[in-house]
Amino acid sequence: MSDPLSRWREHADTAVLLDGFHALKHALRFGAEVPVAVTTDRRAALALAEELAGDVRDTLDALLVEVPGQAYTSLVPRPHPTGVAALALRPSREAGLRALARTPRTAPVVVLDNPRNLGNAGAVIRLAAGFGATGVVTTGTLDPWHPTVVRGGAGLHFATVVERLGVDELPAGPLFALDPEGEDIRGTKLPDDAVLAFGSERSGLSPELRARADHLLRLPMRPQVSSYNLATSVAMTLYHWSATGAAPTA
Repeated sequence: MSDPLSRWREHADTAVLLDGFHALKHALRFGAEVPVAVTTDRRAALALAEELAGDVRDTLDALLVEVPGQAYTSLVPRPHPTGVAALALRPSREAGLRALARTPRTAPVVVLDNPRNLGNAGAVIRLAAGFGATGVVTTGTLDPWHPTVVRGGAGLHFATVVERLGVDELPAGPLFALDPEGEDIRGTKLPDDAVLAFGSERSGLSPELRARADHLLRLPMRPQVSSYNLATSVAMTLYHWSATGAAPTA
């Protein structure tokens, strides 16, 4: 077996950083190709797998290589409490675009319009994976595969499609945009092929996306409360979809 640090350097520039045990666990569950995985304590990591992830325990046993703590901290910008890190090959963009374009869809696509907060974007991807959404698309400059986003998503980027597109490149389907001036979402049944768009945390929907929207919807909110967190808004909307006719995810 080649030196894990050499393998890490070989893939570091193009691969996705999986920061921590749970990110690696989720990535493996959903088919990620992981060329290198390291840990500061192999016995502890495998014990954690026995307790929480028996389905990937044998895969982790074959992958994980123990390295000194100093070597581990040289590989990751923020060492994770579990002392585990790995690199995964990023899924093909072409395959992702094909999945987004495929119709009929059985679950919505979530669009984050010019998001700003990396942690919020990761939380949304984690939600989308949990609800079985077709994918998460971001517009604007934020990289949805940034290491901080992947950390916030707990490795669940591999459980759904994650791509960055222009507003004019969004997948087909009725576009429902969340906006304070919209109709109450409780009066709307969201179809499985919906495209659900959410504005940025600071400035809301861009004029370009708002102009493309087929429907504007608002979430119920007590007067004088300014807004919900982005991930909370996505969670409420996906739950509404799931409660009004979505196919079960399990």
